[in-house]
Formats: sequence, C-alpha cells, structure tokens
Amino acid sequence: MKKYSFPVVIEKDEDGWYVGLVPDLKGCHTQARSLNELDKRLKEAIKLCLATEKKSSVYNTFIGVHQVEVAA
Repeated sequence: MKKYSFPVVIEKDEDGWYVGLVPDLKGCHTQARSLNELDKRLKEAIKLCLATEKKSSVYNTFIGVHQVEVAA
C-alpha cells in the first residue's frame, strides 16, 4: 500500500467548527467540532479523494503557511 503525506490547512469558523482543506486534492475538505475528530475525518476524506482521482497527480512539497494582513 502506497503512503502519502499531504499538507492540510485548518481554520476555525465563526460557529466554532474546525475546517480542514487539503490543497493538493481538488475538493478535498471536511469539518468537525474537535481537532481529534477533524484528523480522523481528514484521513477518511483523503482516502476517498485518492480513490476517485482520475489522473496521476504530482503533489507539491509543503513549505509553510503565514497570514498576511492588509488594510482595504
């Protein structure tokens, strides 16, 4: 079985839900009330996305995340 490692972006929405997004897999995201549950759901979502992926993809290498503040 092939192993994968994906970067995941996690945010907390206004209702207190954690939202996880996998940028390397189009449409791959999930949400949960706790980070522990989010981790479980992300693994399930990634497996489903990989199973339905129609082409062989090249995955990016994670470099880092930062927040940019702008005044508009």
